[in-house]
Amino acid sequence: MSENGILIEGSRVTKRFGGITANDGVDFAVAEGDLVGLIGPNGSGKTTLINVLTGHLTPDGGKVILRGRQVSGKPAHIYAATGVARTFQSTQLFGRMTVLENLMVPGLTRPRSSAHEVARRARACLEFLNLAHLEQLYAKNLSGGQQKLLELGRCLMLDPAILFLDEPFAGVHPHLRDELIKRIEELHRAGRTFVVVDHDMESILRISRRLVVMARGRKIADGPPEAVRTDQAVLAAYAGL
Repeated sequence: MSENGILIEGSRVTKRFGGITANDGVDFAVAEGDLVGLIGPNGSGKTTLINVLTGHLTPDGGKVILRGRQVSGKPAHIYAATGVARTFQSTQLFGRMTVLENLMVPGLTRPRSSAHEVARRARACLEFLNLAHLEQLYAKNLSGGQQKLLELGRCLMLDPAILFLDEPFAGVHPHLRDELIKRIEELHRAGRTFVVVDHDMESILRISRRLVVMARGRKIADGPPEAVRTDQAVLAAYAGL
């Protein structure tokens, strides 16, 4: 981590797709222990920013600093090896592998890992996620909410310093949504750092310690949720003004 406590930082991040500017000089910093809700109307640039901050896209301008080192332009696996994990809007599981095997894949990428030790860690992770009874089920047969939990588990197998969750509550049954929220809150209390993107405002406001709002590719608000939710610029953005 850098001397000022910032774990990861995007400085003046700009990303264009043809004539569309998805991110327009965005400053976004996350300190160790943060639980940040990242919200905004559709097309505001939230997922693009996450893709830049996790190495899935290279910014056209600005830079990404991870643990005090500039990493812009490096491949995503370098970010992952340095403690960055992320989930996707559409789950990226191995559908024809079992639940247990899905967790073992990222676990086996860690240096000096053994199959026995990784399997032990994977089963402990499944216990934490209340998925242990499903370990031999193919991932494609899980419900949407169970798949979201499993994808969170795959991130945890990397022992990340920060987790970016992209729409973890979308299409999830309320019961499993509450399970996800409980696990995120428990992990945060244990010291994990999170950035969570979602349109489920009730859930985002429930878990966030800090709220960042984007609109038209720019950051328009950043602060405590109770202050940001009444910000006039935020209200105007959601009203389409």
